[in-house]
Amino acid sequence: MAEEKMGRRARKKQQTRQEILDAAVQNFAAKGYSKTSIADIMEQADLGTGTFYNYFDSKEDVLRCLLERLVTRVHDALRENKAAGKSQIELLDIACQITAEFLDANRFVLPLFLSAATMTEVREQGENIPTPGFKPVYKSIIEAGQQDGEIRTDIPSDLIAEMFHSIFQAAAFSKLKISFQENVAMKTRLLLDGIRKQN
Repeated sequence: MAEEKMGRRARKKQQTRQEILDAAVQNFAAKGYSKTSIADIMEQADLGTGTFYNYFDSKEDVLRCLLERLVTRVHDALRENKAAGKSQIELLDIACQITAEFLDANRFVLPLFLSAATMTEVREQGENIPTPGFKPVYKSIIEAGQQDGEIRTDIPSDLIAEMFHSIFQAAAFSKLKISFQENVAMKTRLLLDGIRKQN
């Protein structure tokens, strides 16, 4: 009975945390990150402002958790596609597509994403915010591709991984009259062609 009660309590906590994250997404998307207050988020979630601090340390902590959603989404897709026998080049393309879709739908996450090439601490208004890294995700695929003979070995994997991360920054600041996702897709194709090992 006590175990069942603990299970219910854990589910309720998870549900409340999710409601706060969902409310944050709605507010960030509607008003922008900087103009959204914790009070705005909690009003949208229909919860008391004090409850926020039972789940998150700050508004920046919410943003980091949203970025972690992307990392999880990319990892899940890569695992599924790797099991389906996709090549390392195809996996890199898939990772870029998923990342572009997520960032396009959640533009307020973009500044933190651009700062998070590796697992680092990003300074945001005097606060250190740990951020999930993306470069290691790409680096591991690149290294596997180099071992499999799919990807050139004359260029260090770190440098190639850095180039993949920079695609999103270049697309975010592009003045071309094409969508963010299309911009990322074109840049990804060019980069994949450049790193592909020629027979």
